[in-house]
Amino acid sequence: MPSGRLGAATLAADTDTVLYTVPVSTVATVNVAVVNRGSTAAVVNLAIAPADAPALADYIEYGVTIPAQGVLERTAIVAGAGERVVVRSTTADCSVRVHGFEEVA
Repeated sequence: MPSGRLGAATLAADTDTVLYTVPVSTVATVNVAVVNRGSTAAVVNLAIAPADAPALADYIEYGVTIPAQGVLERTAIVAGAGERVVVRSTTADCSVRVHGFEEVA
């Protein structure tokens, strides 16, 4: 099963971005790091969702301010088959990396 980097992206402003989807018959343990490369604060939402568009109940971080040159990290998130890591930022200055490992469910 894959391990290490599972997804990465530079975010577009005000757009939900799916970074990783757990494959069928698989469970994944993931870590998510959001880095604000910009010179101003970014406001970020992070969801683990069953669809590309998260419902309100899917958010594990919402409206979190990441200062300029700051980092938001969430670790040891367990996600089931078909679940997606979805991130949104108010600026285009954020990079996101999802890393972890997959196991057969």
